[in-house]
Amino acid sequence: MRISFIGAGRVAYHLAAILSQHHQIVQIYSRTLEHAETLASQLTAKATADITELEPEVDLVIIAVSDQAIADVIQQIHAQFTDVLIVHTSGSTDLQVLADVHARAGVFYPLQTFSLAREVDWQATPLFVEAVQPHDQAQLVQLANSLSSRVYMYTSAQRLSLHLAAVFACNFSNYCYDMAKQIVDAKQVDFSLLYPLILETANKAVQHEPKQMQTGPAMRGDQNILNMHQQMLEDAKREDLKDVYNLMSQQILQSHQAKA
Repeated sequence: MRISFIGAGRVAYHLAAILSQHHQIVQIYSRTLEHAETLASQLTAKATADITELEPEVDLVIIAVSDQAIADVIQQIHAQFTDVLIVHTSGSTDLQVLADVHARAGVFYPLQTFSLAREVDWQATPLFVEAVQPHDQAQLVQLANSLSSRVYMYTSAQRLSLHLAAVFACNFSNYCYDMAKQIVDAKQVDFSLLYPLILETANKAVQHEPKQMQTGPAMRGDQNILNMHQQMLEDAKREDLKDVYNLMSQQILQSHQAKA
């Protein structure tokens, strides 16, 4: 396939790299030419910061930009790619945002967290595809199967529920790690001491029902420990962390009281 990318961020970087192994990446567009050139140079593709310079002779256009920019992008490019399949990579944007403008619209969503410094295990990464036209959906499924062993045809509503769940499972949990590091850093304690605990917690979450694996003072209803922790955060003048601690402790306590 001949594929062009709109966007040169983290998703585009990883997805273009893996697709380039079996397909031709024709162009990379970014509003910042330097970003487009950086990615294009790794793929022997052309770079452009002028959206009107995109070549129409391609098989697939992948929009890999911020969610709020997708609607504007499809308005700008759909006339250049009248009979070309155009997809976005968003978990939270409805297929209809493209379909309202472009007949051959689809979604190619990888459920993964992307960082430039880390490789992606594509075979283990769930890929979600959706398309307006059945033959386009079949084409996206074939493309997804060439990358991953976990390919799903989910609706936009199902994909949105996954995206919301991912915020809790990934973004919020990572911020909890950040808060934990702030706490131990303040006392010159090595954060790596928590690594085995973090890994064991993640392993339990994927091997068992997460609610059944809950531990800690809130689950036990140990008010003495809860009060002590709250006082520690207050003494450290970390009202921000105290607020998070109180909210999460209350939610855990209520959840496990209801179970009991």
